[in-house]
Amino acid sequence: MKVQGKMFIWLALFILVMAIVYGVWSKEPAGTTALFLGFGLSIMIGYYLAFTARRVDALAQDNKEADVADEAGEVGFFSPHSWQPLTLGIGGALLFLGVVFGWWLVYFSAPLLLIGLWGWVFEYYHGENRTQ
Repeated sequence: MKVQGKMFIWLALFILVMAIVYGVWSKEPAGTTALFLGFGLSIMIGYYLAFTARRVDALAQDNKEADVADEAGEVGFFSPHSWQPLTLGIGGALLFLGVVFGWWLVYFSAPLLLIGLWGWVFEYYHGENRTQ
C-alpha cells in the first residue's frame, strides 16, 4: 500500500501544478475548480493509503525482491453459465432507449430489468446450483 500511497500523492502534486498552470493561462473558473477538486481527491486517497500502510503488514508489492506469485491467491467466484447479465443488459438498454425515444418504453423495460435483477440475485438459491 505504500506504493499506491506514493503514487496518489505524486499524482496529486502533478494535478496541483497543472491546476495552477491551467488557471493562470485560461482564466476559466470551471476547469480550474475541477482540477483543484481532483487534487483534493487525490491527496485524500494518497494520505489514506499512506496512513493505512503503516498499520498493516507489508505486501508483496512493497518488497523489491518479491515475485509475481507472492501475491497470488484466490481471485473470487465467477458464475460460468449465468444468463442473467444478458437479461439485465437488454433491460438496461431498453430503459435508456426509453429516455431517448419516449417514456412509454420504460413500461416494457422496467419489468425485464427487475426480472433480470431478481434472477441474478437469487440464481444460487434454487435449482442445480443451490449448493455453490
